[in-house]
Amino acid sequence: MHRRLIHLSHVSLWLVFAQAFADLPLCTESDYHFEYTQCDVLGSRWRVAVPNKANTCTGLPDPVKGTQCTFSCSDGEFLDMQSQECQKCTAGTYSLGTGVAFDEWDSLPTGFITHGEATNGGDSHTDCSNSTWTPGGEFIASNTDECTALLSYAVSLKEPGTVSFEYFYSESSIYFEFFVQNDQCQSTDSANRWMKTSEKNWSKYKVELNKGSNVLYWRTTAYTLLAGTVKPVLLRNIAISGVAYTSECFRCKPGTHSAKAGSARCAPCPAGTYSTKGATVCHECEQDKYAEAGSGNCKPRPACTNSDYFYTHTPCDSEGKTQLMFKWIEPKICNETIAGAVTLPASGEKHTCPPCNPGFFVTNSSTCEPCTNGLYSNGTACAQCPVGTEPVVGFEYKWWNTMPSNMKSSIFRRELSGSIQRTAWEVAGEYIYTAPGDQDTDYLMLMLNVPGYRLPQSLAKDSERRELSRITFVFETMCTADCKLFFLAGYNQWNNVVVEQWKGSNSKQSYSYLIQSNSTVSFTWTFQRTEKFNIEREYSGDIAKIYAIHITNVMEGVASQCRRCAMTSDEACVPCPPGHYMVNRTGVCKRCSPNTFIRAEQPVGEDACIRCGPNTKRNKAYSACLSDCMLDVKTRGGALLHYDFSPLANATGFHSSPRFTSKGLKYHQSFNVALCGKESRMPATCVDNATGSGKEVKGYLCQSTVVPSEIRSQSVVSSQPILIGDSLVGVTTEMKLSGISSPEWLFPSASMLKDVIFYYKSSETTQACKQGRSAAIRLRCDPAVTAKDHITLPSNCSEGTCDGCVFHLLWQSQHACPLCTNSHYREIVSACIQGIQKTTYVWQQPLQCYGGKSLPAQKVSACVSLDFWLKFGVTTGIVAAVLLITVSCYFWKKTRRLQYKYSKLMMSSGGNECELPTADSCAIMEGEDAEDELMDLTKKSFFTKIKSFSRERTSDGFDSVPLKSSSSRFQQEDEDSDEA
Repeated sequence: MHRRLIHLSHVSLWLVFAQAFADLPLCTESDYHFEYTQCDVLGSRWRVAVPNKANTCTGLPDPVKGTQCTFSCSDGEFLDMQSQECQKCTAGTYSLGTGVAFDEWDSLPTGFITHGEATNGGDSHTDCSNSTWTPGGEFIASNTDECTALLSYAVSLKEPGTVSFEYFYSESSIYFEFFVQNDQCQSTDSANRWMKTSEKNWSKYKVELNKGSNVLYWRTTAYTLLAGTVKPVLLRNIAISGVAYTSECFRCKPGTHSAKAGSARCAPCPAGTYSTKGATVCHECEQDKYAEAGSGNCKPRPACTNSDYFYTHTPCDSEGKTQLMFKWIEPKICNETIAGAVTLPASGEKHTCPPCNPGFFVTNSSTCEPCTNGLYSNGTACAQCPVGTEPVVGFEYKWWNTMPSNMKSSIFRRELSGSIQRTAWEVAGEYIYTAPGDQDTDYLMLMLNVPGYRLPQSLAKDSERRELSRITFVFETMCTADCKLFFLAGYNQWNNVVVEQWKGSNSKQSYSYLIQSNSTVSFTWTFQRTEKFNIEREYSGDIAKIYAIHITNVMEGVASQCRRCAMTSDEACVPCPPGHYMVNRTGVCKRCSPNTFIRAEQPVGEDACIRCGPNTKRNKAYSACLSDCMLDVKTRGGALLHYDFSPLANATGFHSSPRFTSKGLKYHQSFNVALCGKESRMPATCVDNATGSGKEVKGYLCQSTVVPSEIRSQSVVSSQPILIGDSLVGVTTEMKLSGISSPEWLFPSASMLKDVIFYYKSSETTQACKQGRSAAIRLRCDPAVTAKDHITLPSNCSEGTCDGCVFHLLWQSQHACPLCTNSHYREIVSACIQGIQKTTYVWQQPLQCYGGKSLPAQKVSACVSLDFWLKFGVTTGIVAAVLLITVSCYFWKKTRRLQYKYSKLMMSSGGNECELPTADSCAIMEGEDAEDELMDLTKKSFFTKIKSFSRERTSDGFDSVPLKSSSSRFQQEDEDSDEA
């Protein structure tokens, strides 16, 4: 019973659904479309009908057997799913057969996804939701802010195919990559995913795709390191092949047409015509309207102004005359018949032709032809160079009556795939100038091509130290908008790099560029009036003028003058020997003074010898001055300090402190330094590995901008390399050398030891640094710094330069200290302890030396203690005192004896003063000296002698001395005489 109820409920539910479907109308062909199922292992599939909207109709066709999975249609065909056969596209439509194309960007095509995200390392609070790829009609443009914009498209290929697209990528501040991920999310090789910059032309890129699922990614990240606007990356004409078939044809976009069935592409309409979407033909504009090439509609012609025509000169006629001609800018879009319009000035006014350019001569037909090899000319007639001279070969253009044969001009427009073959620069006698173009955003290009370079015969054997070639031009720009003039150099007009650029109006000036490679044979001057889109002839009066172009040492060039040279016996020109210069263009070579080098150009005159800077020596080729990393500096006190910077000689790299853009993205400046060394030293190198240009600079000091490596799968991402110093000026402790200053306030120091400063200079000149860049690297002694890359920048000039031209660096290291000598340490002598004395050596503080003489080891020596010397001194003192007393006593005794004799004589004189008694005899009186000596001999001891010296003194102060017999006798005689 229960089962019957369930069955009845199912039947009731089926009846309800059947009743509902019975109420729906039958499906028509517009209510559904056909699709193929996935291919099975046998390569088969089914065709099924899929409603465009669910539950809107009933009665869909039954599935049928489909075509084989290997089936495909040709270009210009589509697969008719009803009949499952390929059909030709009708006129006004096109198809790629086995591919799809996207060339209309009025809106984002179906299947494309774009979004913005914060760059790694940036501020997490930055809003990047609006930083997406933006459709722009003919192309889709990337973001220009400091976010990452991603554009993706997923496609499933039935067979291996390709994807191709065109891009315009001229801004080095944007990093542009394209990569593909398969169904396993594996990306393409990172080495090939980074797009190369395209300065003037749309670049084409093509990549092979594997069978199966493929997700295509276009990603850009902008870094606005410098002030100014950033140009977006433009993308167009994306084509994908390998999809096996397309089930429909695409209608031609406005401005294009396809005249016949089965077209794979739509052709653009020519100027003066237009077309709508899906057109089979292009329609002519009405008389009072105009249309540019590829236009979808016509516009009213404005009134003609002075900016709608230009002037030029005709070639010289047989009479040596040229005509001034006025021409409308083609295509002509203005109307000269309406009110307020100007008319074309009358042409035909004749003027005298300017002279021929140097190295050319005037023919009978008033045309200019080049002088043959070995001849020279000032622009009138050719002449043979005198003996002892050689022709100076090159090209010098300073008269512009006709366009030189090795020069041409064209217009490039980013919206088109290539150049427009129409004159962009017009000759005007004394100069060549930019003619107005169709649009102010056009690039007006002037190209000069040369076959190569060759040094003169006198310099060919000395080519390593000679200047290969140099191009110099004089120009002027007059602008009211944001015009730019670019100068590019490379090996052809499509593969060159921007050397220099000028913005806005610039007064008449000269610019010189040193050519260092024989592959640099193409030069381009490109002028753009404005970067603003959709601006037409508003600034056609903004022009650039080039007055003169001079390039030296060109193969197949012409000679404008002759140069004196040294000669051999067979009158062949030879170079002066190394280290010699030519005396006043006489052909006589004279040796330069010691320690000088020769200028790169022809060494004529004593001024060609340049003295090397302090503490540098010239190299073997006499082309530069070098430092062997050894230096002697004399201090104010007269001491001589010896330096050895060899440990710092190898190329060293360091980064500045992090800097941040306006949105918080981090970057820093990278410096590479090769301080000193001989000719075989390794130079410092900076490269650009971010934009694919491969630009590389080498020298003593260079700089590049390094961005976070997170945005690329590389450890170091550098761009915008510049050369700061390629020649060494000198090494000194002075703060100024050859016009380069290194103020002490940039790196204050409390040390009394002066910094050693290396001065460098670069030969490359720029618009901002007309004298070239230069650098001063201070080496400061710090024995505590063991690292060899402790280099810092000034705190108030965090990028290393305050003016963009002179760079300052401080290198602190123990290897920047003078070598240690005996004067850098002192000795400490210890006390004598137990007969041992120690001598210890210590460094003078603060220590300001490293290496050199090592600190001597401690010395131990024998010594005598103080107790010994004290005892010895006391004993010696006692002995000396005894001797002194003995000597004193001896002389005292002698003195007493003399006093005695004197007293005796006085008594015998009878009291008469100043009268001595007459001597009785010359002999010694009995009992005098002999008696005294006898008395001395009879004394037994020293103390007895001392005792005998003691006498009883009389009242007159004399000692009482007992006299012997002789004395008594004399006394007796005196007494007798008195009685008588």
